[in-house]
Order: sequence, then C-alpha cells, then structure tokens
Amino acid sequence: MKTIVWKDLNERERKAALQRPASVVGADAAVSVRAIMDDVKARGDTAMREYTQRFDGFDPDPVYVEDLKVKLDPALRAAMDAAYDNIGRFHEQQGYRNFTIETMPGLACERRVVPVQKIGLYIPGGTAPLLSTVLMLGVPSRIAGNPVRVLCTPGDRQGGVHPAIIYAARLCGIDRIARVGGAQAIAGLAYGTESLPAVNKIFGPGNIYVTLAKTMAAQEAGGPAIDMPAGPSEVLVIATKDTPPAYAAADLLSQAEHDVASQVVLIATDMETIGAIQREVECQLAVLPRRNIAAKALENSLAIVAAALEEAVEISNLYAPEHLILCFDGAERFRDHVTHAGSVF
Repeated sequence: MKTIVWKDLNERERKAALQRPASVVGADAAVSVRAIMDDVKARGDTAMREYTQRFDGFDPDPVYVEDLKVKLDPALRAAMDAAYDNIGRFHEQQGYRNFTIETMPGLACERRVVPVQKIGLYIPGGTAPLLSTVLMLGVPSRIAGNPVRVLCTPGDRQGGVHPAIIYAARLCGIDRIARVGGAQAIAGLAYGTESLPAVNKIFGPGNIYVTLAKTMAAQEAGGPAIDMPAGPSEVLVIATKDTPPAYAAADLLSQAEHDVASQVVLIATDMETIGAIQREVECQLAVLPRRNIAAKALENSLAIVAAALEEAVEISNLYAPEHLILCFDGAERFRDHVTHAGSVF
C-alpha cells in the first residue's frame, strides 16, 4: 500500500490521490457480450448451454439444481442462520407502507406497495461462492413477496453448485437454482428461454461481462430493470493507535480478496498505526486462500496519515467509500459527520 501524509499535499494532489482508477472496457468485451445476448435471445437454452460448456467447462443439463439437500459444516450453518435472522430483522423494519392522504379537499392520493412479479438473482460463483450475496438479495425478496424468484450462479467444472449457496437459497425460500453464469445467464433472465423465465428485474453483482450484459438488457425496449451496474468492491478503514491491528487488517483484506480491481484505503492518525496495520496485513495475507487476488488489489491501494479523526472523516467523505469502517473507540460521536458512504460499520 502506498502511504501519503495528507497535510503535505496540495488540493490538486489530494484530488488525484483519491481518484479511483478508470474502468476501461475493451471494445472486444462489449462485442462479445452483445453476440452472446443475441444468440441466447434467438436460440434459448441451446445457446445458453453451449456458452456454459465453453466458458465453465460443463453442460448444464438439466439447467436447475435437482438435489437441494446439502451437508454443511455446523459452524458455517450456524453463522448463516444468524446472518439470515439479522438481515431479516433489519429489512422487515424498513418496509414501505400503503397510505392514502387527502392533499386538498376532494383530492386523495394513494401509495400502494406491490412486489415486482418476476425477479432474477445473479450470484457470482466463479472464483468464490458469494453466499452472503444470496442472503442479502434473497432475504429482502422473501419479505417483499416476489411471486417468481430465480437464482442463477455458475457451477464448477463438474457442474456442481457450492453447498453454501444452495443452503442460503433454501433459507430464503428459493428452490429454482440455475447452474448458469456469465452474460448467458443475464441474457436468459432478460429474454427468457425454455428453462428461465423472462424477469422484470435483475439483481446481483458480477464481473465486467455480467455488468455489460445487465446494462445492455436494461437499455433495450421492453428489457428488464436492473439494480445497478456494480463496480469493484471497496472499503475505507479509519484507525487510531488504540485500534487492534488484526481487526483493521482483516477488514481491509475482506474487500481486497474480492477482485484485483478492488479498492482498499486505510486512514490513521499516526504513521506508527499504519505501519502496525500494514505488518498485520502481510501476516494475514500469507495464509489467505485468495492471497494472489488480494495482493494484486493491495498494490493499487492507499494508506493516508491524517492530522486528527475529524480530518480522517472529512477525507472519507471526499472519497465516499462503498464500505466505511470506523475502527476505534467512541466512533459513535462521528455518526452525524459521515455524509458520503454506502454502509457504515
């Protein structure tokens, strides 16, 4: 991680330091995705299976996982059960309500909340099975009561789906798990095939090919809506001399291991803290199963020395991270000062 001292930079240098790398999409990728989309639209399951054979090394016939009974490590199962309960409790409280209000005499305005009728959930599973994504999408969809829910995820070379993904889907009441990933899965959900229904909205992250496919589908006349074109995962951690280095290092690596393009930023109030956390990152990286991916992401990451916690929060607001972690005692006093962050821990 490159280390800079904030007070030593001028405004132009500060802006440059927080600039995310440009996401360059090659013309070949867009052409390839367009061809896949058109082919699946024209030939349905046949094309979807052919692309899965080419890219993932197996023929998804049948398309859906047939045996939803899985054996799972008891500790992992307990952790997933707890996460399912916690996510459910949170989302049940933020639900929208129906109401009618008379805005002026004789004029009544009403809001009715109706679930999207058919949704597709895309769960990455190529380099790692994102079981947390199943819960984060599946639990809200269960609460919303979407009548049709289809989950698409890549299978392994033998066509198997990771047991944790199957278990998470079952927790959320999803029993249609298609062993298809990539642009061909998005095309199947967008247009419909013999196996997949054409859905009204597609949710879930993915690589550049998945993102391109979602964007293309949403731009077509009559195409499905999408949640968003997801970018590389990122985290910003603010630490002090009282922060346990192991905690901060684990939080940094939790996002660095997602993708080589992931963004990781550490802000601390002294150089010694940054040094201690960086040493701990190296120790944890050495035993991380996805260390090659994390190490590559860390090459393009940044550590910043701030004059005080107040300045650290200001820097974070300028960067506006997807995930912000205030890893120090008394962080609650800054809750009203954080104005730009996707989620705050």
